[in-house]
Amino acid sequence: MGITGHQNIPATAIAFVRSRIRAVLEAQEPPPAGVGSLAVGADQLFATIIGELGAPFHAVVPCAGYESTLSPPDALRYHELLAAAASTEQLPFPTPSEEAFMAAGIRVVERCSLLIAVWDGRPAGGLGGTADVVHHAQTLGRPVHVIWPAGVRRG
Repeated sequence: MGITGHQNIPATAIAFVRSRIRAVLEAQEPPPAGVGSLAVGADQLFATIIGELGAPFHAVVPCAGYESTLSPPDALRYHELLAAAASTEQLPFPTPSEEAFMAAGIRVVERCSLLIAVWDGRPAGGLGGTADVVHHAQTLGRPVHVIWPAGVRRG
C-alpha cells in the first residue's frame, strides 16, 4: 500500500486519520508492505503505523538533501523512519523541487496496488501535492482510499 497526504493535518484530525489508516492496513491479512516518501504528516504517520504492525516499509526519497526541507524535529523523525525502512530508493534529483516531489508521488503509485490518500479533496498547493498524486493514481486505474474527517478544514 502506498501513501500520499497532507503534511499539515489539523491536530483535531490526527486521531481520526491514525485510526482510519490503521483500520485499512489491519483489514489486510497479513498487514501489507507500505511505500511512501516520509514527508511530514500523513507519510510519517503511515510509516509509523506500518512499523507498529510489523510490516515492511519502502522509502522513496525524492532527492538529495530532502531532509533540508524539514524542521529539526521532523528531520529527526524522518531519519528514524528512514533507518527503520526495509528498503530505500533515492530518486536522481540533486536538490528538493516540486518536480522531485511529483516524481516521488508517481514512484509511490507505481509501487503500490492501493493508494491511501489523507486528503481533504482540495487542489494541490503546488506540483506534487496530494491532489496531483491522487489524480495520477486514478489515471492509472489504481484504487484510492481517501481518509479525511468530515467538516475539518486544513489550515
